[in-house]
Amino acid sequence: MTITDVARHAGVSTAAVSKVMRNAYGVSPAMQDRVRTAMAELGYRPHAAARGMRGRTYTIGVLLDNVRNAFFADILDGIHQELEDSEYTVLIGAAGFGPDEQARTIRSMVDRQMDGLVLIAPGTPRAEVLSTAAVTPTVVIGHHDTSEVHDSVVDADDLGAALVVDHLVSLGHRDIALISAAGSRTSRWQRTPEIVLAEGYLRAMERHGLADRARVHHAAYTDEGGRTAGIALLSGNDRPTAILAGADVAALGIYRAADELGLSIPKDISLVGYNNTAIASLAPVQLTSVDQAGQTMGAAAAKMLIERVEGRRDRSMQTTMAPRLIVRRSTGAPRA
Repeated sequence: MTITDVARHAGVSTAAVSKVMRNAYGVSPAMQDRVRTAMAELGYRPHAAARGMRGRTYTIGVLLDNVRNAFFADILDGIHQELEDSEYTVLIGAAGFGPDEQARTIRSMVDRQMDGLVLIAPGTPRAEVLSTAAVTPTVVIGHHDTSEVHDSVVDADDLGAALVVDHLVSLGHRDIALISAAGSRTSRWQRTPEIVLAEGYLRAMERHGLADRARVHHAAYTDEGGRTAGIALLSGNDRPTAILAGADVAALGIYRAADELGLSIPKDISLVGYNNTAIASLAPVQLTSVDQAGQTMGAAAAKMLIERVEGRRDRSMQTTMAPRLIVRRSTGAPRA
């Protein structure tokens, strides 16, 4: 089945079919319906490589480091919802945490002529992302660094941290610890989510006169990372009375650590997560968490990316989400 067959079946020229397939400007809705109906009736599916030679493949690549992080699922839902009525197909690259693996995955997406990329908190060196974005439309989710070549979607992480500290202080807590991802100095990103989160936490602790009690413990945003950090923080005599984990998935690991140590949440330790993923609201968990509106972030990223891919905007922009604290049963007053 060829484009000529589609044109003959629809009673239009091959040029008209080509314009519909390219979403070219000026094609009437009636022509769109006529051609797409013919394509459906004939079972015609354009060859991706051939479409790429004509300038577009209608594929969007999404890079993430960890498929077990439920927050990424929220972002992917938002991307899908934004693109579900379009011709674009989303392909996921789960590259792991290593910067070299991530860079290799990004290059593979570019080599396969994907029309645009969404990079979720990339650990890839910033210089490589900038060089990629200079030739392939790119949206970075999470990192606060601005650029003239890529768009970005971020959460006001400093405000999110302040919401948590204010909440915990209002309950009577003074010894509040933060578990945050370590990040990588070699990546040259100056404003990663964990950096901005830590800044907001430290400023909030200082505002409440608690700067001398502030503790930032670095751990991977995984269940095991949270467990290891939880064991380290909760085993000593000077354990904090409350912990903010920079991701819900790490907070779940702290639950495990507390259970292993015979501690109860929130009776012995108050716990707050970040992302407000679906698991946070489950009855056995009931995790207080900061809502970043993951689906909205994903939808915003997809919309911004398609604007760049289709040439409707040529200036970069950054969209910022306002965080909300969702209070559940994992936080309470500290023991007297």
